[in-house]
Amino acid sequence: MATYVIDAAHSEIQFKVKHLMISTVTGNFTRFDATMQAEDDAFLNASISFEADVNSIQTGNEQRDGHLKSADFFDAENHPKISFASSSFVSKGDNHYSLEGTLTIRGNSKKVVLDVEYLGKMVDFYGNEKHGFELNGKINRKDFGLEWSAVTEAGGIVVSDEVRLHMNVQMQKVN
Repeated sequence: MATYVIDAAHSEIQFKVKHLMISTVTGNFTRFDATMQAEDDAFLNASISFEADVNSIQTGNEQRDGHLKSADFFDAENHPKISFASSSFVSKGDNHYSLEGTLTIRGNSKKVVLDVEYLGKMVDFYGNEKHGFELNGKINRKDFGLEWSAVTEAGGIVVSDEVRLHMNVQMQKVN
């Protein structure tokens, strides 16, 4: 069984949400950790766990970041981590996989399915074996207790319920 850890310096964890239903705001987490255990480079039935620090959220606007950390959204004081634990990792052929697991945000746990593309393997300058993956999915934020909502005077929705997830990760083989 091989173990892999995320190379956070060469990975990004992003989300995208519609604002006023006419534009998209992108945010990311700057502190996160992930591990993967797999029998071989086919990664079939790999076991994957992930955790992000809610207080590391960045959207390019400090006021919005503060609001996202507040009880209106992530409630970072009481729920400082977002976590994911896989239940299956299945090949769909041609370097594509389906990753299913439990995502926990704000104490609410729900099954999610992410589309994964394996981007390949490379050895870095220091002799470390690295593997690249791109993951995409969608969740409904209200399923996870992120209930805050507002409507403009003109009747427009301020924040959409659908959140798109996008992750580019490098995993380093450690044994």
